Amino acid sequence: MPTPLQVEIAVQDAAGARIALAAGAARVELCQALGLGGLTPSAGLVAAAVEAAAAVRVAGFVHVLVRPRGGGFVYDADEADLIERDIRECVRLGADGVVIGALEASGGVDLDLIARFVDAAGDLEVTVHRAVDAATDPVAAVASLAGTGVRRVLTSGGAADCRSGLDGLAAMRAAVGDGLEVMAGGGLRIDDVAVLARLGLDAVHLSARRQVVAGASGPGGGVDGYDATDAGLVAAAVAAARAARASSAAVVAIGEEHATPASTAR
Repeated sequence: MPTPLQVEIAVQDAAGARIALAAGAARVELCQALGLGGLTPSAGLVAAAVEAAAAVRVAGFVHVLVRPRGGGFVYDADEADLIERDIRECVRLGADGVVIGALEASGGVDLDLIARFVDAAGDLEVTVHRAVDAATDPVAAVASLAGTGVRRVLTSGGAADCRSGLDGLAAMRAAVGDGLEVMAGGGLRIDDVAVLARLGLDAVHLSARRQVVAGASGPGGGVDGYDATDAGLVAAAVAAARAARASSAAVVAIGEEHATPASTAR
């Protein structure tokens, strides 16, 4: 029987975490600055999201993106030290998981740094983010993570978005087998969920955000609007995931009903 297709929502505030909880999302990727691809959120936001999940007794929900800057995934010693410190702070604050990634200058996954970050995370689940899509060989990058202590990988299949990366996603799924969860993300639309489910992926990831205009911010205040989690989009994504796996379950059930018993098969 197909397992449920999980939905992960990237959120930037406590309100977004509560929306994802109410809609039945499996977890959130907590971050800030989604316009830069996502950066490490504040300790206060992590604490608020952990409290929101605890209030409704949902476990395994808060996964924190730990990324110190935009502009690539090759880190120097100071940046690696900061990532490790932030991971340990996530542990202290009661997060359920961390989302990390690092590449070597040559274009492969920096497995030494990944091992260091996994160690810092302790019992927390570790997800590797779309740094793998920037690797020289994205499929090989994902395959290299199996057996490292990483629980899952977020990827678009090495393409600009998950619709363009279907072949890459299928290759990644085949390469890792049951050794790693594969979660599709990158420009994901609700209509993509059913197609991605048929690839046998474990989860889908989206930001489900809308722009809120809050009035003039004043000199030096940046833009006049901000991103907010759209409750309707989150609910639609969860519903699409449930429908996709229900459809898969029905196909399996029909196949089993009409299967020829092994003792009489020729």
